[in-house]
Amino acid sequence: MWGLNLDPFHARPTFVTHTGIEVTEASVDRAVGHVDLTPDHHQPYGAVHGGVYTTLVETLASTGAALWALDNGLGGAMGVSNTTDFLKAVSDGRLVGVATPIHRGRTQQLWEVAVTHESTDRLVAHGQVRLQNVEKTEY
Repeated sequence: MWGLNLDPFHARPTFVTHTGIEVTEASVDRAVGHVDLTPDHHQPYGAVHGGVYTTLVETLASTGAALWALDNGLGGAMGVSNTTDFLKAVSDGRLVGVATPIHRGRTQQLWEVAVTHESTDRLVAHGQVRLQNVEKTEY
């Protein structure tokens, strides 16, 4: 998301690439992605680890926010607060996240992300990410 490289997830191995998250749509107004769940995503009780939901929420909100910041002459956006509520435990299938902006201002943005289980279309998590817009010289 930094500079002109809008696809950093495939440039080198990162935390996000290790999770299996794939961003499938990204614009200044919406970011969509998914993760196909495996036992590697589970916590010891067999359900998906909360960090998977939180990472999907952060990744999608940050992607949309960074694109908006770049489109407005800034250097990008960095998450400063992530609140993710886990609504329903799942253990397999595909999680799909959709991020949309709530507020976009001079210094900060607020995005929300709905995470559904693809096969049931049921909301399984909901997140909100506050992001700091950064100038090109800040990183």
